[in-house]
Amino acid sequence: MQIMKETLFIRLVLGFTLFSFSVSGQNADFKRIEDNSFLMEEAYNQEPGVIQHISAFQYMENNSWWYSFTEEWPVPGQKHQLSTTIPVINSSQIGFGDVAMNYRYQAIFTDHLAFSPRFSLLLPTGNYRKGLGSGVLGYQMNLPVSLVLTNRIVSHYNLGATITPGAIAMDHSTSDIFNINFGASVIWLLSENLNLMLEAVGNTLFEKSNNAITERSKTIYLNPGLRYAINFRSGLQIVPGIALPIGIGPSRGEVGLFAYLSFEHSFWTPNN
Repeated sequence: MQIMKETLFIRLVLGFTLFSFSVSGQNADFKRIEDNSFLMEEAYNQEPGVIQHISAFQYMENNSWWYSFTEEWPVPGQKHQLSTTIPVINSSQIGFGDVAMNYRYQAIFTDHLAFSPRFSLLLPTGNYRKGLGSGVLGYQMNLPVSLVLTNRIVSHYNLGATITPGAIAMDHSTSDIFNINFGASVIWLLSENLNLMLEAVGNTLFEKSNNAITERSKTIYLNPGLRYAINFRSGLQIVPGIALPIGIGPSRGEVGLFAYLSFEHSFWTPNN
């Protein structure tokens, strides 16, 4: 019965998304929400002088949860961006995970296409003895692409990898960890401020130990949700959002709740 309910919900979301193509011929002169998605990365760097503070929280039915805080800064314009992500994890233990220091380069930014590769250093701030971190420095690359399909449909695509050589497990054994992430999303612009979203994301984790490479885990989730932008005369934009992560394939039967909140505002006035 639960699977039938999830399938019906997914079909409804897909139906709404497909229906949007029939109305996408309407003029959409309003400004799009160019924000971080929920489980996906959009290929838009911060505008000159504008910074963003992002909180994300996900709770799953098995009582595990994670929270992350991300701070994004242009340096000083949109071409280059620095950010940091601080995670808090609750699995068998609760604590800070490995902090990410991120650099993104806005390689392409047009009216219809954006591409901004990101490179990150994962600092060993999480306690590996509690299963909250790797105990060593990690390296991550992600390739986000954003493509405007119609007046009211925007899509995003991600492909990336994380390498953690010599990661330390809770039993103090070491191994090389290689993780591949991938995803795609479609966003229906219901209005200037309201977006209906559908993300599909996956991860495959490999472990190399004693010269043997094994696939340790694989996850795939659909994440239907919506977000709403609240704009103030001061230039402050607040974007709350909510979504329902649903496991499919190797993650079938897993259901959770995702909450998102961002604050974006000017911090300095760029020189003309």
